[in-house]
Parts: sequence; structure tokens; C-alpha cells
Amino acid sequence: MEKDPYNKLLARGPRQRLDAEALRDMALSASGLLSTKTGGPPAKPYQPEGIWEAVAMPQSNTRSYKEDSGEGLYRRSVYTFWKRTAPPASMEILNAPSREVTCVRRDQTNTPLQALVLLNDPQFVESARQLASHAMKSSADPTARLDFITARLLNRKLDAEERKIITGTFTDISAAFAKDTKAATDLLGTGGTPADATLPPGELAAWTVLTSQILNLDEAVTR
Repeated sequence: MEKDPYNKLLARGPRQRLDAEALRDMALSASGLLSTKTGGPPAKPYQPEGIWEAVAMPQSNTRSYKEDSGEGLYRRSVYTFWKRTAPPASMEILNAPSREVTCVRRDQTNTPLQALVLLNDPQFVESARQLASHAMKSSADPTARLDFITARLLNRKLDAEERKIITGTFTDISAAFAKDTKAATDLLGTGGTPADATLPPGELAAWTVLTSQILNLDEAVTR
């Protein structure tokens, strides 16, 4: 670790995006939301509304999907309830196996839908907001806050050029939320965990978007 803290010298193997389950767990872990509970009943995290009804028989006992609340939303992905005729949408988009047949190797694709999941899925938006909240409470200094976020997601600090780009982006985002406070409120309302009411909504929304952008960097989602 002392000679090669960023694993530049010892890294081996092809670069691949994290598996669907690992991606979700990574975001939850970085934000502090991930539940480490072991065992128990399956979890039902966020799913698109009506996703089970579209393929269910009228008498089916799994006709309607009722998502969990509290800890159930943040359990490790290995515990997610899986209906083979209507698998978790975000995991399916991110190449999780369908479980209808044996899978010895997962597909590796790169599609616009995958980017939309990482940017807009409630689990990832909520994770970005929670990490942004922790960063804001860790320091009043924007530079220190940014370092906090990148340490969690990238395991490094940004260089001067990256900081220049990200600072410009943050300025634009802050100005946009200053003009549209409803957009900030709507963004902060995503997910089952309430946003920290002690933090300025517009500023928290801006840091949330910034965190989401860093979370979506290729460096953050690949191994």
C-alpha cells in the first residue's frame, strides 16, 4: 500500500463494469445506507410501479409488488426478491442473469439505458444525496467536501484540471437550483430516507447532482 496506494503498478486484468449487484451495493456502501444484516426474508427495494401486474396471472400471489420500507430498502442485493417473469428492472438492464437458465458468464454491454439507471434510479439518486449530506456535514470548505466524495467513490483526490471542470459544473447547478427551488425539493424527496432538514435545500441538491456525476464516472463503476 505504501509503494502503490492507487494500485497502478499491480493492477491486472481487463477493465469491466461492476456486476449489477455490486454496483448497487457500492453506491449504498459509499453513502452509508447499506445494511449489513445477514440472512432473513428477501428484500424488496425500489421497483418501477406496476412492473409485476403487467405479467402476473389474476390469481397469482405475486401479482402486486409492495416495496419494503426502512432497512429492507438498503439490504445487500444478494437478498433482493427475484421474480423470474419480472426481474428487478435496474439489475436486468445492468446485465444481471435472467435466472431462467444456468449462466457461466455474464453479458457485457454498454447501452444508454444503463447510464439512465445510474443517473435516475431512486436507489442511486438517494445514495448520491446521502453521500452529499455526509460531505456537507464533514466540512464547510467546498474543497474538503469534494475530497470527501471522491475518496469514497474514486479512492483518490481530483487533479487541478478535474477540479476546474467540477467547480464550473457546481456553479451552474447551484444557479439553476437557486432559480428553481421546486426542482431542488423534488430531487431531495427521492427515496425512503428523508433529506437532512438542517442543510440548505438548494445547496444540498447541487451537491447531490455533483455527487451523482462523480458516481457515474467510468472510474467509479468499473473494476
